[in-house]
Amino acid sequence: MSVFSVPVDMLLLIASRLIHYPGDDFDRDLEWMMNELENETQGETKEAWTSIVQLFQSMPLEELKKIYVETFDWKEKTGLYLTAQELGDSRKRGAALIKLQKLINEAGFDRLDGELADYIPMLYEFLAVAQENPAVERLKRRLAAATFRISENIEEKNPYALVFKRLMTDVFLAPSVEELENLKKERETADLEELPYPLMYDA
Repeated sequence: MSVFSVPVDMLLLIASRLIHYPGDDFDRDLEWMMNELENETQGETKEAWTSIVQLFQSMPLEELKKIYVETFDWKEKTGLYLTAQELGDSRKRGAALIKLQKLINEAGFDRLDGELADYIPMLYEFLAVAQENPAVERLKRRLAAATFRISENIEEKNPYALVFKRLMTDVFLAPSVEELENLKKERETADLEELPYPLMYDA
């Protein structure tokens, strides 16, 4: 299977950096991605991810920043916070965040960039380096469901859509019908679809 042409942990790290906000040092991150991919064996997976990185390299930084904000900050269905994907604006988010932080700390890691514990790019990086255990495996299934939901709600012409589609092809197993139904039941719909996001507080 083509997925083995590039290690899964590397794909998670590349995806994480691609969907972080594109700061002024984003070109350096893209160069790192290209260097890492060049060292891997040939295959469809390598070609697909190389094409994605090249697309991001070809885009003006200011345009990419605008697309990022419109995609991830203004729309609930494509927000980059796991517990918000799972629970919407529910008060349950606070407890869920505490549990995620505990999982990260017990694995020997700390948050360094000031983001909430459920920030999906950070959790991709965590999956890439964490030792496998039942708790990490459960987190992976949760991220699979959230990644699938995001991939289903980004317009195909959006460059970020390519990242999430490839994650569902090369990294995550598709969530079951039961998992998607549970995700739908747990989530409390926000009052508005378009609003400043993420919400950095519990109601």
